[in-house]
Parts: sequence; structure tokens; C-alpha cells
Amino acid sequence: MAESSASAENIDNGEDENTMTLVDFLEEEQQLESDAYAVLGPSDDKNCTYSLGYVPRQALYACITCTPQDTPDSKPAGICLACSYHCHEGHELVELYTKRLFRCDCGNSLFKGRKCNLEPEKSAVNEKNVYNQNFKGVYCTCARPYPDPDEENSDDMHQCIICEDWYHTKHLNSPVPPDQLYGEMICGECTDRLPFLNFYLSRIATNETQVVDVVGVDKDTSTTTLQTNKEVATEQQNGVSCYLKTHEARSRPVKSATFWPNDFRKILCSCSDCKDLYDKLEVPWILDENDTVHAYEAKGKQSAEVGVSSRYEEGMKALAQLDRYQQVEAIQNYNELKTNLSEYLAKFVANKKVVRKEDINEFFTQMKARKRQKLGTPPYKCH
Repeated sequence: MAESSASAENIDNGEDENTMTLVDFLEEEQQLESDAYAVLGPSDDKNCTYSLGYVPRQALYACITCTPQDTPDSKPAGICLACSYHCHEGHELVELYTKRLFRCDCGNSLFKGRKCNLEPEKSAVNEKNVYNQNFKGVYCTCARPYPDPDEENSDDMHQCIICEDWYHTKHLNSPVPPDQLYGEMICGECTDRLPFLNFYLSRIATNETQVVDVVGVDKDTSTTTLQTNKEVATEQQNGVSCYLKTHEARSRPVKSATFWPNDFRKILCSCSDCKDLYDKLEVPWILDENDTVHAYEAKGKQSAEVGVSSRYEEGMKALAQLDRYQQVEAIQNYNELKTNLSEYLAKFVANKKVVRKEDINEFFTQMKARKRQKLGTPPYKCH
């Protein structure tokens, strides 16, 4: 049985670059599941969010099939998660990640007569909705799709918390600090548009090697923010009503992005004058810590953890009940599925075709037929 043991060990150890162990697979699934809950967890996948009004933050999609953007007079539209499932199945959808203060457009006048299956009666337009070029499937200052079919080397994308567009690292006009030094990014144009931000630049991460802090604390952004909060509180107790009146703005290159710690909103001045300024500049939500993508993702992950076992936990329980022969067989079946599905989907990518539900059903029908042919033939024989 030496040959079969060696083969099993190769599979268990993952020596073949095209294979993975069941534990590897379950861990990968756990990460994907966590990411999915982070984005989709707080969003309702059964009910259209239209009746909720302008939702503080939700996962959104643009349907290119129903609202094509290839003509000058084309107008963008956004749909909620539930409508992407129940009204636009099989359509060409652009995933927009999350957007703030948006009301679902599905079935309104932008869809030219096509009604929403979940909420047929809607206003003709949602006047408070804000649209950017992402709704047309392009991003960044280069206005290119993501992933870009003409770009050989992929580049990381960063979302601006103000305009909510996504930007390539190479187009930020500013070096990106290490992940631990920032939580939110504001693109160069938005930083230019909001001049009050320049008054806080001395307290944030400015490049890969430096966190400038006027009070001389260590290079930890949470500590820096804490010290800044104490300063602001002290100034308010001394009768200083506005932070901007007692501090100087710091200069920076025009159109250069700025990077901020997760809790930077706590250091922003909340006096009446500054609140009026935020309203005038159309960013009244900038003081709201629940507005952040970080808070939204945390809510999604938290809702997923309440009374629900993850696929990883369920998978590990099932794996523990299998003997070695069954484990090896399961690994082989998974790797065969992975290889065949990759080859099958590659054809759609090459032909730029949308994968429909019927296509996936056809694939699994073919897989079942192959499995029936193999029944009764064990993968290994003992000698």
C-alpha cells in the first residue's frame, strides 16, 4: 500500500500546487464567509430597502442590462441587495460595495418601465441619491474598470470616505502609510474641497515613516487621538469655542490624498460654527462614527456570529467524523471540482459572457454525470 500512502501524504501536505487540504479549504471558506458578512451581513437579501428611505449605509449594485451607460444621456441608477437577487437575476451587475444615504432605485423612472418585483410602487426618482462614476462601472481618476482588462499588473484600490470613489495606489499622489497607521483615506480632490481638514494634518499619518504629533506622544494613532481629544476638551473648558480658531492649517501638495486613523472623527471640532461649515460643504455625517465602513463591517460580522455556526466550524465537525480514506476521497473530489470549474468559467471570461444560473446548473449536471461513471471504482488499491 506504499503507493497509495505516498499519494495521500502528497495531498494532505499540499505538495501539489494545484491541490489543497480540506482544512486549507475550510480556512479559505471561513475568510470568504467573513468578508461576505462584512459587506452583505447588515443588508437585507429578501426585502427591498426602498421603504426604509435613505439608508445610512448598504451594499449596492448597478444593473448595466437595465440601465446601459453607453450613451451620453444615460443616467446611473443603484439597486439594493434584495433587488439584485429578485429583480435582476442573470443581468450584468456592477458591484458597488457600500454607499451611504442611498435609496433603492429599482423600478423607478430610470428603469424605463421595468417595475421592481419587491416594491412596485416607487417615486419616479430619488432626489437625494448621490451617484458617481462607479455606477457606470469605472473608477479612479483614470476612469477605468476594475479589474482593468488592459492592465497586466493589478494595483490596490482605496476608497475615499467622502466621494466614495475608488482609487489606484499609483493615482493617489501621496505615499500610502502602513495599514496600522490609518483606517480611512480621503482623496486629493476631496481634501482640497474640505479645507478644514488641513487644520488636523499635524495629528495624522503623513507617510510611511512618520506620524506627526504636536504633543509629542508615541507613534501610535490611538494614543495620538486620545491626547488630541484631551487638548480639545481642555480648550473648550477654557472658553475656546472653535478648534479652527486656535490652530493653524498645514500646507500639503495639491490633489494629494490624506490618510486618517479609524477614530479621527472624534478629533473634529463639533462647535456650532464647524457644524454649519460641514452642512455647507455637504458632509454633515463626517462627525458620525457609525458612518464608517469599518463600523458597517463590524456590524455585519457581529450579526453573523449570533447563534450561527460558520462553515469552518461545521466543516471541521464533519471532517472529524471521516476516516482517512473518506478524507482523501473528499480532497480529491474538491480539487477536481476546483479544476473543472476554473476551466469552465475561463470560457466565459474569454468570450466576455455573463455567467447565468442556467450555466452553473449545467456545469453541476455534467459533474454529476462524471461522478456516476466513477462509482464503484476506488481511487486507491491496496497491495
